[in-house]
Amino acid sequence: MSQARHTRDNPADASLPTSSEQPTGASTTTSPNRSGGSSLDDSLDDFEHRVVEVGGVAKTVHVTGSGPAVVVMPEMPGISPDVARLARWVRDAGFTVFVPSLFGVDGAYPTAEEGEAIIRRACVSAEFSAFAGGGTSPVSAWLRGLARVALDEAGGPGVGAIGLCFTGNFALTMALEPAVIAPVVNHPSLPLDAPGELELSAVDADALAERFRREDLQVLAYRFQGDRWCTGQRFAAYQRLLGDAFLGRVLPAEAANPDPPPFFRDVVGCAHSVVTAHFVDEAGHPTVRARDEILAFLTAKLHVTPEGAGSS
Repeated sequence: MSQARHTRDNPADASLPTSSEQPTGASTTTSPNRSGGSSLDDSLDDFEHRVVEVGGVAKTVHVTGSGPAVVVMPEMPGISPDVARLARWVRDAGFTVFVPSLFGVDGAYPTAEEGEAIIRRACVSAEFSAFAGGGTSPVSAWLRGLARVALDEAGGPGVGAIGLCFTGNFALTMALEPAVIAPVVNHPSLPLDAPGELELSAVDADALAERFRREDLQVLAYRFQGDRWCTGQRFAAYQRLLGDAFLGRVLPAEAANPDPPPFFRDVVGCAHSVVTAHFVDEAGHPTVRARDEILAFLTAKLHVTPEGAGSS
């Protein structure tokens, strides 16, 4: 098992790194801006900014809240204000939230051009298996180590994991770690070139299916109808692998926010991000119901009582 350690920065003093991965002992005191020198759209100043090391690899992790642990992973192209908003919803439902920086500029809405550049870098990174035949992304091992750190700190029966888009399937592969008991897979987009396949090696797929059967685990999953990045074929592949343990939800495309940030409007180009960029904050809206179901799922699996919810 990989050893993990972490250091803490004062959230009032720490600045946010532009790079998600650094050599051990590297400084995290540089102050990032979006390309062109504009300031961050979300300062993330209500999060504690840490450096967590797993297996000799150190990454920035933003932490907030109290209660059982939930790892909220960014969607492409980074920890946008919409991803941070999701993390705060989870926090306010009574959880300690760990948001690892995996790509992009933390707290920024990148332009479409900036977002495309981030995707290109991620697709050739050794950490990610973006295309068919690549198996399980290597970064999943680091994320499983983060889950162990989170469980050691927060306690409780286990850890929740929320993946989004590029990281969607990582919530499932994190369940190769016994600490992870409540995975939520949102619009998983990998592999990019094989809409009916899963970002999993055969060995890992078999191990996950066996664990879900043995421990009666479930995975909650979301996509929009007509999403070209996360197709019905992919959800069918999950269903074949996990059977009734796969709780797939499909929202109508017309329910998506019609005015998402530029990257989602110009690059993604379809209804995609159920609880982030394409979320519509109106009572009774399908995306609000999806958000609320995710919070209820985490609460049920991680044993948070209603009286304990809302702490931060």
